[in-house]
Amino acid sequence: MEEEALGTDLVIVTGVSGGGRSTVARALENVGYYVVDNLPQALMVQMAELAAKAGGPAKQTAMVLDVRSRAFSTDLSGAIRELRERGFEPRVVFVDADDEVLIRRFENVRRSHPLQGTGRLSDGITAERALLAEAREEADVLIDTSHLNVNQLRTRVEELFASPEALKLRVTVLSFGFKYGLPPDADFVLDARFLPNPFWVPELRDLTGRDEPVSGYVLGQRGASSFVETYARLVVTTAPGFEREGKRYLTVAVGCTGGKHRSVAIAEELARRLREQRVVAHAQHRDLGRE
Repeated sequence: MEEEALGTDLVIVTGVSGGGRSTVARALENVGYYVVDNLPQALMVQMAELAAKAGGPAKQTAMVLDVRSRAFSTDLSGAIRELRERGFEPRVVFVDADDEVLIRRFENVRRSHPLQGTGRLSDGITAERALLAEAREEADVLIDTSHLNVNQLRTRVEELFASPEALKLRVTVLSFGFKYGLPPDADFVLDARFLPNPFWVPELRDLTGRDEPVSGYVLGQRGASSFVETYARLVVTTAPGFEREGKRYLTVAVGCTGGKHRSVAIAEELARRLREQRVVAHAQHRDLGRE
């Protein structure tokens, strides 16, 4: 198990209620971690061992501990010590914020504190801080979210835990047929119906945009090359901004009448040109084979 554990990237997230644990969990998930939320502390070692045995995506696992879990205890140091004895090297993230900020956040969402009971919000916060004092001391990373908005907190987590590859925008160039409806997840929609339709060329009708005769015919039409180049330039120009805003996946939909000839050829060529510009891109064809 120790050999398997050494290859496991284990992150433990805890902190005060209202501090931003959920945002941290989502940010870790976005950069490739398998996230287990509201995990009882008693199951930390078992979860770590499962992740090590599973391998694959589970090799990067984040466990989020919540004071509201009935199995939560203050002996976080003991659990971490046991993990290290078994060969793991967990990193502990503690999310905190000023009392005034926490009170304002709870009031804004009209929720009581999980440890408030019949008392005031401040009583619940004080009780929780006492319960988590040792966990805070054990933390490898302390993130104070008092003056961070959601996007800033996400960026902070990405700076700490994301690999450069995980932060790159991934572009799917999706061909489709307008007669089957627009793709609901499209960020950009391109219309290739201004090009002559290979369907009306007898020797091309039964082929698809993946076949060289059709691709050559479509891309050889007047305006086709500049059309592809214009949209490739658009994606390359906007990609850094999307990455800064935390968007990791972009869908560029290219449509023609049936999604068999023009849109397929254009999608393949656009994905190829984007890859030449070092954008992570691939082509998919939603309606290919439906006719």
